[in-house]
Amino acid sequence: MVIFDCNGVLVDSEPLATAVVSQEFMRAGFALTPDLVARYFAGRRQSDMFAEVEIAAGRKLPAGFADAVTAATLQKFRTDLRATAHAAHALSWLRGPKCVASSSPLERIRASLETTDLLRFFEPNLFSASEVPHGKPAPDLFLHVAGRMRVNASDCLVVEDSPAGVTAAVMAGMTVIGFVGGSHAGLRLEQQLREAGARAVISDMRALKSTVIDLRGW
Repeated sequence: MVIFDCNGVLVDSEPLATAVVSQEFMRAGFALTPDLVARYFAGRRQSDMFAEVEIAAGRKLPAGFADAVTAATLQKFRTDLRATAHAAHALSWLRGPKCVASSSPLERIRASLETTDLLRFFEPNLFSASEVPHGKPAPDLFLHVAGRMRVNASDCLVVEDSPAGVTAAVMAGMTVIGFVGGSHAGLRLEQQLREAGARAVISDMRALKSTVIDLRGW
């Protein structure tokens, strides 16, 4: 089975999402730029991010902050979000079970895939870190997915774009392909993904087929 992260892998969402979150933090009086949000919280749950920001700042975020971020993010996605280049091509080729495992809430996952016409490849196999006790880099989400899909973790191949996501999948006993083709990918991302345990790294979804064959012989 192939498990895909959503943000930064299937959809080119990271610059949009970090800009929205940063804007909402600024409005609430918390000085977090998009670069800071990306550097410290890429691939992680929003709830974990909000909790860590509150601890670091020594004060609470305003009531309704999470809902405001969600609403602003969804509005931005509906107008500006695009699928990652050649994602549909890669998904059309893949046979057998596949699913999405994302740190985002299920509402955002579904909206992202509907907006980019990729939901048809996964429905109903969408899984959110909101469903488990600990988000990435803990392995909880990927172990949850394997259990729900009734497959062994060792038989799962994961496509991830963040060190936190790669770490989580490796800890779950899965094989990971790192993806560095998103517009947010910096010069050091490939090295970071390999250091986290990615067995291979690709920058173009058209390379997914040959990479899967190399790793699994599928």
